[in-house]
Amino acid sequence: MLSSHLPWAGRDVRGTGVFFFPNARLTRCPPRLPRGAGAVSLYLAPSLPQAPPSGGLYNARLIPACACKPAHTSLPASVLGSCSSLRMASSGLQTKKDDSHNGHFVQPTNPNVAAMQEDVLYHFHLSTSTHDLPAMFGDVKFVCIGGSPTRMEAFIKDMAKELGLDHPGAEYPNICVGTDRYVMFKVGPVLSLSHGIGIPSTSIMLHELIKLLYHARCSDVTVIRIGTSGGIGLEPGSVVITRQAMDPSFKPVFEQMVLGKRVVHRVHLDEQLAQELMQCGAELGEFPTVLGDTMCTSDFYEGQGRLDGALCSYSEKDKQEYLWAAHAAGIRNIEMECSVLAFMCGACGLQVAVVCVTLLNRLEGDQVNSPHEVLAEYQQRPQRLVSYFIKKRLAAAGHP
Repeated sequence: MLSSHLPWAGRDVRGTGVFFFPNARLTRCPPRLPRGAGAVSLYLAPSLPQAPPSGGLYNARLIPACACKPAHTSLPASVLGSCSSLRMASSGLQTKKDDSHNGHFVQPTNPNVAAMQEDVLYHFHLSTSTHDLPAMFGDVKFVCIGGSPTRMEAFIKDMAKELGLDHPGAEYPNICVGTDRYVMFKVGPVLSLSHGIGIPSTSIMLHELIKLLYHARCSDVTVIRIGTSGGIGLEPGSVVITRQAMDPSFKPVFEQMVLGKRVVHRVHLDEQLAQELMQCGAELGEFPTVLGDTMCTSDFYEGQGRLDGALCSYSEKDKQEYLWAAHAAGIRNIEMECSVLAFMCGACGLQVAVVCVTLLNRLEGDQVNSPHEVLAEYQQRPQRLVSYFIKKRLAAAGHP
């Protein structure tokens, strides 16, 4: 327990629950959570405080140094000595240690998030001041995302059956019902969301998803994109588990413009998770499953070398040379979201994977013209693989 003589440096800033240690900042408790009921995070900060409010009581946990900026400032030894279950009591009250999480908490890299009095997740129609996010989402361990709202609704219904949580008349309401930007469904520890088409839509969704998981105090979360793609040298219906996300020049990077400047980030996907998914595909044995690199583009037509768009500035020969060069570089499919997913989730400590089915072999054509029922069955393949993976993970963790 912290000694009462330790210096403080600040008060509850506008009701946000932000307090200060010497050289460190305690970020606010999750909104709508009674004081003393929830974990808060320790960050490095330059200020020194006044005493906390009378009767204030907080649990605290330490964020790994790599998540703190600057990370060279250290906390007092009296604080570090009990970092796993710190208690700050200015009264004789006691709080119960929160043992609901025992792993890696979701942590945005933006330090401004912790100091916000209210965080409006606008495109989800959720807010920290109007929704009890820890109660709604605190048990989430798996987040499955895909472009199509219909596909993600179908996935959560199938997931409920697989987990034995379905029952006659069960309904799975859209949590984002107040907006038409995205859909969100939940059953047990599984969250299912749509992300729309392409990097911009996916990026917006990921910003708000990561903040949602942070505010809900989620830990050990795995994010998996379930989608469709164009194959390169693969039969239609093959499922590709992405080994590495590549840009259109076959580099493992994600590029964005920030304040008018071009910023390039290296991206990584979780190799162990990809191998787990490959093993699940082998155990299912229902369809071809391939581990390969995935090229992420910003366009469906010229950006992917198609000849059937409204504009085209190259020949069939140019297209074939490009796609064969991509194949030689280890790329086995093309889609439009994996690089931003790899970058953002990786930066915030989320285990992430991409599982996409191929709807056609791009070396043989550009248009998706298989019968509807065939395409519908193809699109179920990544869902079956991921649901099998989730059940297996839960069983290994001792869940029924």
